[in-house]
This record gives sequence, structure tokens and C-alpha cells, in this order.
Amino acid sequence: MEFAVIQTGGKQYKVKVGDEIKIEKLLGDHKEGDKIVFDKVLLVDNGTDTTIGTPFIAKAQVTATLTKIGRLPKVTVIKYKQKSKYFKKNGHQQPYFQVKIEGIK
Repeated sequence: MEFAVIQTGGKQYKVKVGDEIKIEKLLGDHKEGDKIVFDKVLLVDNGTDTTIGTPFIAKAQVTATLTKIGRLPKVTVIKYKQKSKYFKKNGHQQPYFQVKIEGIK
């Protein structure tokens, strides 16, 4: 079973072909169906040998297809101090990209 560890959005993900993962929104103009190439590959294991990068593996790539652009459920943040009439309420919905891993090179 071939797998790789990639870095994107300040996080690391263990992926194999066929996986669907949610990642942080990428900079640039993207739409559903676009091909995305992850070149920050930290580790590749093809079942017989393992290649570990220092910190990244040169010429290693993981290709994926952008399947969905969405937003996570709303998180409500409330700041309150008693007896001082201080009350702040904010909401936040984190955007994400859902990608399907197509290949590991």
C-alpha cells in the first residue's frame, strides 16, 4: 500500500491514492474540478522502501483533484465581562477545499 505525507496549509496529511481529505483553502483562483499538485512531500512509502525528505523530497509530487469548495460549521465566540456592560459576539466559518488524491510520484 503506497502512501505519502504531504504538507499544506501549515498541516501534514498522510494520504494514499483514492483518499478524500479536507485541507485549508489555497491562495489563488481555484474552482471545482481543478488539478492541484502538492510538491511539499515529506515521506513516500511504496510498500518495499521508504524515502524520507530533508525536509522535502526533491522531484516528488502528489496530484489531486479539487472536488468541493465549502465552509465548516459556524463557530460562535463570545467575550463577556460582568458588571461592566462588555459583551462581544462574533461568528466564524472556516473555508476549506476537499480534494481527492489521484497519484503519488
